[in-house]
Amino acid sequence: MKKIISILMFTLTFGYMSAQENFEVSTLRIGPFKVFMPKAEAEKIAGTKLTNSDGEKKNRVKYNGETIQIDLFDNYINEANPSVPSITYMTTTSKKFKTKSGIGVGSTRDDLINAYRNYPNFSVRPDWDDNSKPIKDSGYFNIEDSQAGTLLSFKFINNIVTEISVYLNEGC
Repeated sequence: MKKIISILMFTLTFGYMSAQENFEVSTLRIGPFKVFMPKAEAEKIAGTKLTNSDGEKKNRVKYNGETIQIDLFDNYINEANPSVPSITYMTTTSKKFKTKSGIGVGSTRDDLINAYRNYPNFSVRPDWDDNSKPIKDSGYFNIEDSQAGTLLSFKFINNIVTEISVYLNEGC
């Protein structure tokens, strides 16, 4: 009887731990990290100190063994908090992170179009090299969340998603 109870407790504990994982991607988040999340909250989740980005320095954090790049900048939140370091950009190349539609790294360009063809604000554009020439077989599929002022971007190479980014849409 003790063995059965021990096995049951182990199964419940493992199941609960697995339920805690958050590999969801949306126009606001990658996993537990969200655009506009204050630095202190992001550091608590990351388990490490993060630094404000200067365009060169990037924060790379591990979440359940998967890497997420996080950029922090001072952002206006409200009059009481006019300059708060918070997340403005995140990117990952992990295959574990997926949208509710099941789209993630490894999905095809056709998967993107089929999943989001009826979404009101999406665009597909080529990638460009340093000489302002389009890169063959490389581009971006972007989903704009105009209410949140963010963009969810899927980079694809040879019609396969290789990277997912979520960031502030400065064009708003």
